[in-house]
Amino acid sequence: MESKQPEIRKTVIKLVAVVIGMFGFGFALVPLYDVFCEITGINGKTSDVAATYENVVVDKGRWVNVEFITRTNSGMPWEFKSQTKRVRVNPGEMHQVDFYAHNTSSRDIVGQAVPSVSPGTAAIYLNKTECFCFDQQPLKAGEEVIMPMRFYVDPALPEDITYFTLQYTLYDVTEQAQEIAYNRG
Repeated sequence: MESKQPEIRKTVIKLVAVVIGMFGFGFALVPLYDVFCEITGINGKTSDVAATYENVVVDKGRWVNVEFITRTNSGMPWEFKSQTKRVRVNPGEMHQVDFYAHNTSSRDIVGQAVPSVSPGTAAIYLNKTECFCFDQQPLKAGEEVIMPMRFYVDPALPEDITYFTLQYTLYDVTEQAQEIAYNRG
């Protein structure tokens, strides 16, 4: 039995090392996934930084249809919709679509819109120069607002993508905004 103790000890050390390694990998997975999505454009994540519109050549020989879908996270008491359901654009051409939000509750709420694009590969070709999704949107009880989103589709969009959908999901971030304001003040 004594001759097997060193082998058992080695096995236990290896198993503990594997568990620690798996635990560390679990923590690293989210940032690695974000980096992977940012590099490849997979998962429909769009940039959260305003693009510039300079020296963009419009491809007048081609059309792309962009559809807009809106939704609110469950329990979010806002009416939220796109004023335009679909636009047909030439790649490189600047467009503006307005979104309507109405806080239907009796309390002030801070909302944050999170975009996603389908198919996900189209996300890296959608350039927003102005978007309500870049910032949190505070609305007082009963308040309504029109929020613009200015964008262009990069002319480098692959030829096989002629249609994509931009969806905004609106979340209630009131508590997080209050915590940040409290910690600053």
